[in-house]
Amino acid sequence: MINNTLVSKNKVPFSQKIAFGIGMLANQMFPAVLGIFMVVLVQDLGFPGWMWGILFFLPRVFDAITDPIMGFISDNTKSRWGRRRQYIFLGAIIMGIAFIIMWQLYKENSIEYNFIYFLLWSFVFYLGLTIFSVPYVAMGYEMSTDFHERTNIMAVAQWIGQWAWVIAPWFWVVMYDKGWFESAEVATRELALWVGIACMIFAVVPAIFLKSKSTIDADYSPLTVKNIGGSLKEILQNFIEAFKSVPFRKLCIATFLVFNAFNTIATFSFFIVVYHLFNGNVEAAGIWPTLFGSIGALATTFLVIPIVTRMSKKMGKKKAFIFSQGISILGYILLWFLFIPGKPYMFIWALPFFSFGIGSLFTLMMSMTADVIDLDELNTGKRREGVYGAIYWWMVKVGFAIAGLLSGVIMSLVGFDPTEATQPEGAITGLRIFYSGFPILGTLGAIYVMRNYDVSEKRAMEIRAKLDKRKNEPA
Repeated sequence: MINNTLVSKNKVPFSQKIAFGIGMLANQMFPAVLGIFMVVLVQDLGFPGWMWGILFFLPRVFDAITDPIMGFISDNTKSRWGRRRQYIFLGAIIMGIAFIIMWQLYKENSIEYNFIYFLLWSFVFYLGLTIFSVPYVAMGYEMSTDFHERTNIMAVAQWIGQWAWVIAPWFWVVMYDKGWFESAEVATRELALWVGIACMIFAVVPAIFLKSKSTIDADYSPLTVKNIGGSLKEILQNFIEAFKSVPFRKLCIATFLVFNAFNTIATFSFFIVVYHLFNGNVEAAGIWPTLFGSIGALATTFLVIPIVTRMSKKMGKKKAFIFSQGISILGYILLWFLFIPGKPYMFIWALPFFSFGIGSLFTLMMSMTADVIDLDELNTGKRREGVYGAIYWWMVKVGFAIAGLLSGVIMSLVGFDPTEATQPEGAITGLRIFYSGFPILGTLGAIYVMRNYDVSEKRAMEIRAKLDKRKNEPA
């Protein structure tokens, strides 16, 4: 019999959840804004497609390599501030400053100069993002040991973070409005300053307001130059051990399938709205591309996250994930029928269903990752939130990088050229087929992978009870 009082402890004050969630706003605002600003490189600064692909791919591969290293460093840091806070603060400063600098691009400079300048500063930005995000995510995993409280923490964080996706699409309107800026090139330089400063402030909030216990006397692996070889070996060993965990491997693969499939076709929504609904007339399309992203994010914020959080408590995290992804499949099907030329408002009816896919993904998966970390501690005696968080987000970032490449491949395959006002016959139809079909395939694959995920509430409580008993036993 499990002692529910023992297991269901460690409720987190709402103010602490808010502090953690404000960090998520920075964590999501940067990729949300990057997805919009990156278009300026092609449309306004003249970057060819291959440069755009490299700028999408290489920095994210670098980011994926540094994440596991940062996870190991964070897990094994001895400090009176704990394992995470100092890195979150440092990473916030680096990525905020680097974001501002890397967007100071001028059209009068050569394309080659702007390409190299942007690429180099992208590496600095993503290094700062790694230093911030890996300890930040790990901090969220260790905020509570309660099965449902973990979902509550992630739900609050995702609710706050979703505002990035509500706000960011409106940059389209501001950037291309002559009343605001003379050109999108000028807009990105000035907006980058405000985004960088704001997100820097948001990102340091968890470092300041979320307290951590001193780890000066902890028995961690040494982080010295002398032992760097052994540390790198342990990093690789941690990576291998984490992937040997079947439940964790399922979480990673399912996330990769859903997130990669979604991001592969995400940029197509702009082209479908402009070229299918408004026959290639960007001015006539007006704010409809912006409304697509913004209304979808609002649906996630006020509808999907609260419903999914409640579903998780009623039916369990796995069933809530499968049911939510099933709803998203319905949304992708509806978008095929509700993208109607002359009636752009019709696609709004599909957005609440469509939003369940990504809207439920990280709320549930991050909560389930925390449960799997408990299982890892039971088996190994180690708390490795940093390593597991780094590997999980490594899968996300690799998927995002691959999605960038796949987007270009699909556009080439169907014959769509974003620089042309008139598209070849069948190009838009091809985009629409991939837009609905590709995420459905990815989602079905994720549901299949998660069908026998077995860290249920009952098992998680048993694991937590054993861990608490172990901690209370004499050494």
